[in-house]
Amino acid sequence: QVQLVESGGGLVQTGGSLRLSCAASGSIFSINAMGWYRQAPGKKRELVATITSGGSTNYADSVKGRFTISRDNAKNTVYLQMNSLKPEDTAVYYCNADIVSGKYYWSRSRDDYWGQGTQVTVSS
Repeated sequence: QVQLVESGGGLVQTGGSLRLSCAASGSIFSINAMGWYRQAPGKKRELVATITSGGSTNYADSVKGRFTISRDNAKNTVYLQMNSLKPEDTAVYYCNADIVSGKYYWSRSRDDYWGQGTQVTVSS
């Protein structure tokens, strides 16, 4: 019923930039927090950045000052602008959203959704 579709990953050189997008679609009533996580080979998935419906943001220390999370509530879309990329940023990036779905109030439910992941590779 609800899908998160990511785009924007790719290969970039050290110091370069990429912009990730994640669009939520389906029977959406409201979206609470949205965020980006990443998982490098052999490592656990870690938080990159989150943003509330009101626009409050939170970042991992490793990306502060380099990455910017934003959202367009009208488009149900969250973005991650990544600047000054480093090889250690190489990972699969996943979009996450806390969504209330269901057209009618008696059918609504609140769940945590994940995108399929998009690969970001930073070459040295």
